[in-house]
Amino acid sequence: MADMEVYYPCCGKSVCIGCICSFHESGNNDKCPFCKAERTGKTEEENKEDLMKRVAVHDPVSICMLAGSYHHGLNGFQQDHAKAKELYTRAADLSCNDAHSSLGDIYHEGGDMKKTKFHWEAAAMAGNEVARYNLGALEYDSGTKERGVKHWITAASAGEFNAMNDLRIGFEKGYVSRESINSTLVAYNNSCAEMRNEARGAYMRRLY
Repeated sequence: MADMEVYYPCCGKSVCIGCICSFHESGNNDKCPFCKAERTGKTEEENKEDLMKRVAVHDPVSICMLAGSYHHGLNGFQQDHAKAKELYTRAADLSCNDAHSSLGDIYHEGGDMKKTKFHWEAAAMAGNEVARYNLGALEYDSGTKERGVKHWITAASAGEFNAMNDLRIGFEKGYVSRESINSTLVAYNNSCAEMRNEARGAYMRRLY
């Protein structure tokens, strides 16, 4: 369930946490694995400045991260949902599927189910399994349980924990067949196995 990547605003790249652990063990602790920029001792303002430089060159991930900072009031930014929505929309227009997913979250918070579904569908079609899971929950809760289960099967098969868990609950309630739960569990375990490696394991051991 831990976030398995870290974003570096110095060069606008996201890095697998396992790769970062390996990089640090090689003696390059607290440097960016890509541009080797020093990350230690940077103030909040300096980190914000790095992020804004990436935003200025229309980097969609950076724009999405800035939107998230406004959305949740993080990283020294005051919470501003209108600004967050504007930035998420800009990032989504630049094909950032995480931005579509977050736009779905914002519209869901505001009760606009039509726009919620549109953005979660856009994110899901681009491979965002959290959005796929959310879409399944939306369908399931609205009474179209069969459609919801199909979304969960797709998400769980790609390793999405919450989807697998809700399928288990659906199976216990009789909405999911034994054949479906068994085949999806195999796919889920295979996906999780593909994501494991020693470096990521080392990170998880440090974390917990």
